[in-house]
Amino acid sequence: MSKKYIDIEKAIASKNPKLLKWLPGFAISYIKKVTHETWINEVMNKIGHLKGLEFVNAVIEEFGMEVELIGEEKIPLSGGFIVASNHPLGGLDGIALMYAIGRIRPDIRFLVNDLLMAFENFQPIFVPVNKHGKNSFKALDTIDEVFAKDFAVLLFPAGLVSRKSENGIQDLVWKKSFITKAKKYGKEILPCFIKGRNSKFFYNLASWRKKIGVKANIEMFYLADEMYKQKGQKVRIRLGDCIRPEQLDSSKSDLQWAAFVKKKVYELEMENE
Repeated sequence: MSKKYIDIEKAIASKNPKLLKWLPGFAISYIKKVTHETWINEVMNKIGHLKGLEFVNAVIEEFGMEVELIGEEKIPLSGGFIVASNHPLGGLDGIALMYAIGRIRPDIRFLVNDLLMAFENFQPIFVPVNKHGKNSFKALDTIDEVFAKDFAVLLFPAGLVSRKSENGIQDLVWKKSFITKAKKYGKEILPCFIKGRNSKFFYNLASWRKKIGVKANIEMFYLADEMYKQKGQKVRIRLGDCIRPEQLDSSKSDLQWAAFVKKKVYELEMENE
């Protein structure tokens, strides 16, 4: 008997029972459609027993994705380091990054929004970060422990999916925390550029939402649909030269160093053409 991993009606009922009663049937059907509930459940019934990199590899296969890694030789084969990447897609870019780096360094850890911890199949890779409030002392200790050890730590310093700007599709401001950790624990930073973009609808919705003054990121609701549209696509990842921790001196603040690394990442975009 097949298991229902994703149940939209139950999810809404658990969060807001009154909303479920208020929502008309066509609205629930629309939510199920854009989140691809049926397809996700079909896939999860095939691969839901897998964990960690085995699950990542299976997801890549189910999506029919090709991942091209340029600069594989720049990945340190031992010791801890930080992979700082742009975040163009909001889902499959992270999976492609785990797949690419994980083939060389299976000891990967990925700092992610704590809401994603609900996806238990990615354990023990995922490390939770509270994006909408303060991290607990326990969470902070866990994060520090990850950086202190010899893991390959993956992260998206922007914390949000890339948005449309005057300079094209780019990340918002990069947070400084990865610089602070690199300096504290003496870790190299490996710049990483992932080539990709979401649909025009996604970016136009984000722009429209900002224009009318809506703060909630309603476009994030469509990320599952954006992931589905990427089926059968090729994801190209290019790695730059490692930045040594001793380079991160007092000539710049941590925030300025974060902007410096971001610039290095987008310089890799030119090489990606």
